Amino acid sequence: MQFAWFIWSLILLVIWLAIYFFLKNDESRKEMLKVSLWTSILGLTEPFFVPEYWSPPSLFDLAQRTGFDIESFLFSFGIGGLAFVIYEFIFSVRHKRMPVLERFNPRHRYHFFALISGPIIFSAFLIFSEFNNIHSAIIALALGGIFIILCRPDLKIKMIASALIFLGIYYLYFLTLILLYPGYVESVWNLTAISGILISSIPLEELLFALSFGFFWSGVYEHFTWNKLVKNHYELQL
Repeated sequence: MQFAWFIWSLILLVIWLAIYFFLKNDESRKEMLKVSLWTSILGLTEPFFVPEYWSPPSLFDLAQRTGFDIESFLFSFGIGGLAFVIYEFIFSVRHKRMPVLERFNPRHRYHFFALISGPIIFSAFLIFSEFNNIHSAIIALALGGIFIILCRPDLKIKMIASALIFLGIYYLYFLTLILLYPGYVESVWNLTAISGILISSIPLEELLFALSFGFFWSGVYEHFTWNKLVKNHYELQL
């Protein structure tokens, strides 16, 4: 099981590459790669979850010795691009820049706060609560997504659909770990520190993380870049 986390991360990269090469245009590929590169930085948050949430054997025993590991950067890279692009991959949509005047709509006055709300909420839980950090992350992502929708209601359809689709993909992806390494979850996840609920041998928190991450992250790029989704030359409406 020493290399399970590494192999599992590589499986995610294979899924990422499959989606990347089947995207219909170069612009979508560039956006997916860009989002994944930025998301890979989330690998730096791994010390918040090791060993309180889990303690996976990693390359060179980095996770146990430092809290950081190479696999976390690979994993973050993969889930970032997938959560962002999966809606665009399934449905025929493209991006269109939001008109400058539309950006002065009163609801956009909280544009910047909505973008940083997730990290702010997570930091607040980290400092002022005794929650396990995975629970703090789930709540922060969910609330951050809600703030994005309040500022950009045109993204609601994409964000909700992306959350559900990403959850389904992540569920199937997690099953590969269970099939390859039976008993890995019980030996690596700190089940006594979380709910301990397993669904198809998958910790409930993993599925809630996938749902909340897909919800929040699928709207960040359009929100940050002032892009709108367009389908068949018509803007997606609520």
